[in-house]
Amino acid sequence: MAADPTTETQAETRPNRRKVREGMVTSVSMDKTAVVVSTDRVRHRRYNKTVQRTTRLYVHDESNELAVGDRVRVQETRPLSKTKRWRLLEIVERAR
Repeated sequence: MAADPTTETQAETRPNRRKVREGMVTSVSMDKTAVVVSTDRVRHRRYNKTVQRTTRLYVHDESNELAVGDRVRVQETRPLSKTKRWRLLEIVERAR
């Protein structure tokens, strides 16, 4: 069966709608999982003050290479477990 060339080009040019976040690793005590804290700066709706909101992301780390204090970039993915919905893209900066 020959593949339809129009479906192949659609699959290649499809935009990736998965979110990408950057954050700091805070825990690596689980096997193949790390907890990354992502901080967003948001304007308060009434008072117009800048507020920091933190989110804990459970990240899949296949080779257990992350350490506490690393800056990482993570990408949204399909559910890997009950709480894990992110995977490691790259390590931006290693902990000192």
